[in-house]
Amino acid sequence: MRVTPRLIRRRLSLLLLCLLLAIGGLVGRLMYIQVVQANWLGRQARELWSRNIPVQGVRGSILDSRGQAIVYTATALTVLAVPSQISDKVTTAKALSPILGMPVDAILAKLQKKASMVYINPGGRRLTDAKAEQVRSLKLAGIYLTEEGRRVYPYADLAASVVGITGGDGQGLTGIEREYDKVLSGKRGAILYYANNKGQRMPGEGDDFLPPVNGDDVQLTIDKSIQEYVQREIERVVAEYNPDKVTAIVANPRTGAILAMANYPTFNPADWRNYPASTYNHNLAIWQTFEPGSTFKIVTLSAALQEHKVNLSDKFYDPGYYEVAGHRIRCWKAGGHGSESYLNVVENSCNPGFIALGERLGKDSLFSYIKKFGFGSKTGIDLPGEGNGILFKLNKVGPLELATTSFGQGVSVTPIQQVMAMSAIANGGKLMRPYVVQDIINPVNHQVVDETKPTEVRQVITPQVASEVRGALESVVANGSGGGAYIDGYRVAGKTGTAQVAKNGRYESGHYIVSFIGMAPANNPQLVAYIAIDYPRPKNQPVFGGVIAAPIVGRILADSLAHMGVPKSNEGPAKRLRWGDVIPVSLPNFVGLTLKQAQALAISNSSQIKTTLVGSGKYVVAQAPSGGSRVPEGSTVRLILGDEPPASAN
Repeated sequence: MRVTPRLIRRRLSLLLLCLLLAIGGLVGRLMYIQVVQANWLGRQARELWSRNIPVQGVRGSILDSRGQAIVYTATALTVLAVPSQISDKVTTAKALSPILGMPVDAILAKLQKKASMVYINPGGRRLTDAKAEQVRSLKLAGIYLTEEGRRVYPYADLAASVVGITGGDGQGLTGIEREYDKVLSGKRGAILYYANNKGQRMPGEGDDFLPPVNGDDVQLTIDKSIQEYVQREIERVVAEYNPDKVTAIVANPRTGAILAMANYPTFNPADWRNYPASTYNHNLAIWQTFEPGSTFKIVTLSAALQEHKVNLSDKFYDPGYYEVAGHRIRCWKAGGHGSESYLNVVENSCNPGFIALGERLGKDSLFSYIKKFGFGSKTGIDLPGEGNGILFKLNKVGPLELATTSFGQGVSVTPIQQVMAMSAIANGGKLMRPYVVQDIINPVNHQVVDETKPTEVRQVITPQVASEVRGALESVVANGSGGGAYIDGYRVAGKTGTAQVAKNGRYESGHYIVSFIGMAPANNPQLVAYIAIDYPRPKNQPVFGGVIAAPIVGRILADSLAHMGVPKSNEGPAKRLRWGDVIPVSLPNFVGLTLKQAQALAISNSSQIKTTLVGSGKYVVAQAPSGGSRVPEGSTVRLILGDEPPASAN
């Protein structure tokens, strides 16, 4: 083909056209990138450059049932460094050293770390406002101030096992702190800055602040005052009996709300790392399982009454033992109780009588009621680490297993299971689900975000049978083994427990768990209280639940009912006095009398009241306890003296 000038011009024109189209395409693409995609590409670039310094939201407080903070977070500023942004690390370390009270070398070592960011600790953690302002005024490149929280426990170990602990990053590890971690922690914020791939700040780019969201407050069902009564009594137990472990619970039987829960050994959540892991990891009240002993007889009694297998007026003869499958199971009382009614069987906590009830029920019926009362499965309380307990498999239950189960031996239960079973009897036969959190509260507007409503699990026994059981248990306190829990003015119903502890398949000699579970007032129960003491070591008294544990529950119930404003009543059975029992007497009114008259009245009073004088003067202007108060015989009353009789006495 011959190449002519015309062909050359055509080819050059085509080439020029292609070149113009290509240039036009590039210009168009450039305009598309520069104009249309500018914002998107800018955002992508800023995301690549973006770095952030975390800012933790304030962790929510934990409140008692009346709104008092038993745990809260105190916030302070902390020094954080981005090493890649600090060109002169030596000068920076020297500038920070006198403010933070740290050696220059220690700060320099942190600034030289190959890390995206480091905390300058310990001196740079949780600064005072003055020190934070000093650091801020230096305007050091790569040095930032961020907020950091610290959990504060104004009441030390109050409800420690319920509250739980937090880790170094503020995360919940146990207790409420763990169970409600997402609620309490809120959402993190951040200080945003822009840096290249070497971590150096991009010129012309400022900082952005993404505010954190503070956590919500958690309000417990725990009543601070009742919790203090319980922990006071545990301290007394430890001082007097030197036990291995102690667990106590107080509950509202109508709702399942837990008003107090405490254990020994205990710990202070503020420095939990100084305690053995077993102390802060396990809430004994919901985790520990053990043979309950005679407190479990409540279940056998309830089942027998519900199934019409017994009437409390029926007679039973206790020779001191019961023969089962070739084994002689003895009563705790040598020689037995002889002829007695079944009400006496309950009052005396007579093992042979309860074995007979177990046989009348049969294994299918008895174990059915045991499960209905909630034993063998978790109660569903809103705390982590709850135990199931252990029951015999029904196909493994023979005559001997049936006998021992009927009086609380051979089965394993948790304290919370026992409290809820007793609460069912107090609550007309309704088994409730226990709970320790009543409300989730927004800390800004104080509005309730979520609330826990009482949950009925099932009706276990009829209200009529529950009332009959309560009556029998009130008689246990007035006339039987639970006399130590008797409160003058409050009707208490309850049951003692003394269980031998098994180890390596054998019962240890002298090792007992003594317990008592009670409710009050018996005719209209407001509270259920329970205490279990593992291996008490009394000096001059026998190891029985009625002797050691019952008086403790009595004191807890008395103080708690008074705190709640529950009025006293003279109704109910009078206590059958036994040798050594404290006799309550009514205190005379000394106010308005002369000192000579008051002393004469104290001497003439048959209750052996003693007096002690406070102040000086001729007249008694006040006294403590007040006149009319019921006090133990032989008590001492303080007489406050003055020069003039009180106006009310004129």
